[in-house]
Amino acid sequence: MIDIRPESDLVKNFDSIKQTVKSGNPVCLTENGYGSMILLSYEQYAILSGEAEYQEYVEAMLDEADAYALSTDERMTAEEVFGGIRRLLNEG
Repeated sequence: MIDIRPESDLVKNFDSIKQTVKSGNPVCLTENGYGSMILLSYEQYAILSGEAEYQEYVEAMLDEADAYALSTDERMTAEEVFGGIRRLLNEG
C-alpha cells in the first residue's frame, strides 16, 4: 500500500521513509496537498522500467567477481578498475 507523506517528511523522517521503501511500499510525497513525486526502491524501479533483466545480469556479474576475488590474491588498484571503465565508456 502506498504511504502518503508531505515533502517535509523526507528530511524529518528519512529513516522511516527509507524503511518503508525498502520493504517494497512506495511513498508518495506531497507539496501543498498535491502529489509531487513517488519514491520507489531500485528493484521496484527496475521492474517498472524494464531494467529487471539488466539488474539480474549485473548481479550475476558481481557474484562472478566476488567468487573470483575469493579464489585469488590478485587485486587491482582503483585506477586500474576505473581507468578501464573510463576507456570503455569513451570508446562507446
